[in-house]
Amino acid sequence: MKIISYNVNGIRAAIQKGFVAWLTQENPDIICLQELKAEEEQVDLQEIKSLGYHVYWHSAQKKGYSGVGIFTKIKPKSIQYGCGIEKYDFEGRVIQVDFDTYSVMSVYMPSGSSGDERQSFKMEWLNDFQHYTVELVKRHPNIIIAGDYNICHRAIDIHNPKSNANSSGFLPEEREWMENYINHGFVDTFRWVHPELDQQYSWWSYRANAREKNLGWRIDYLLATKAMASSIKNASILADIKHSDHCPILLEIN
Repeated sequence: MKIISYNVNGIRAAIQKGFVAWLTQENPDIICLQELKAEEEQVDLQEIKSLGYHVYWHSAQKKGYSGVGIFTKIKPKSIQYGCGIEKYDFEGRVIQVDFDTYSVMSVYMPSGSSGDERQSFKMEWLNDFQHYTVELVKRHPNIIIAGDYNICHRAIDIHNPKSNANSSGFLPEEREWMENYINHGFVDTFRWVHPELDQQYSWWSYRANAREKNLGWRIDYLLATKAMASSIKNASILADIKHSDHCPILLEIN
């Protein structure tokens, strides 16, 4: 089974840049999307549905902002829109699909880069999300939590750890949260397969030719519960795919 996570930074813009042709060729069983920035009815999904995908979509209340989705060729037995916490569900940050023996979530975690207020919101989210998923895993022990976490876990995951030491997304308290979160029952599937592989990033600033110079951050993850670790076949970052300032990340699992 092939699962992809991709922050498309606007699904309509990504479609104009060839997203559907790429999706056709890549042919994942499940693709988790973040930052859709559109209502479902604003997007012509006929071509995507014709590929065999069931489309599930959770928009933010604010137009053109946030939003997550899951396109899956395997019909789920249930769909969970949001996490039941209004201030986060208002921003369209979580969607989950459940199958017979496993579940998949698409999550778009807040960014704190716009200032102290949003950084504070982000830290609240991290605490609340951890509590939410602790309970979730009790009911769904085989779950993949895919998405844009807006955190670089370790120095190997960012192009210049020293100059970014005080940047949102690489703050000590964010990295500590990520370490603690993973250690409480998850596997970072990319690092499981490639523990020491460096210069592997999933997001690049639009400024200063950052992508051409590969001055990036690895902030997108496919985390799987430890119960699924033995099923991991491969994991990779598809850095050559350019519909967004992020690139897709991929997990192959038995």
